[in-house]
Amino acid sequence: MNIDELYLESEADIKNNQYGEAFKKCESILYEDPRHAPAHNSMGWLFKTQFDDYGRAENHFVTAIKCDPLYPHPYFHYATFLTDLERYDDLEKHLERCLQVATLEKSWIFSKRAVMEELKLNFDAAIRNYQKAILSSLSDDKIKMYNDDIERCKTKQEILERNEGWKDKLNFGK
Repeated sequence: MNIDELYLESEADIKNNQYGEAFKKCESILYEDPRHAPAHNSMGWLFKTQFDDYGRAENHFVTAIKCDPLYPHPYFHYATFLTDLERYDDLEKHLERCLQVATLEKSWIFSKRAVMEELKLNFDAAIRNYQKAILSSLSDDKIKMYNDDIERCKTKQEILERNEGWKDKLNFGK
């Protein structure tokens, strides 16, 4: 069996919740080809979601990006990883680099930046980024979703304005 077939099997294993099998297959792939970006990406996902081993997960996501800078999936997973760990400075740098990658959908990048700002309770910045996501999207469904996101931010902004001082007390985005 060649590496590509083994990789497809590992992806099927992940979809079927057979994470141990997927892990073994990805290890075999990386033994044969240490620069196989999809296998590194899958290993990063497995380490993050199944083992809570964030150091090894990050290493695999970063390695996947270095091995194949046009392969989009590790950019997505790494952005989620940084968001989950509230590493917003690192996320901002990552998303800035993402803007230079031709294979990445720009509306996704702006929406991830908007989510980051929303989580930090910076609603004006979040709304501006959701608007940029709308302008760079060709999907009517995504445009509707981004408009809904803007409305959610406006609601949250109104709540904060009525409850001055909550932002500091909530300790969001620090």
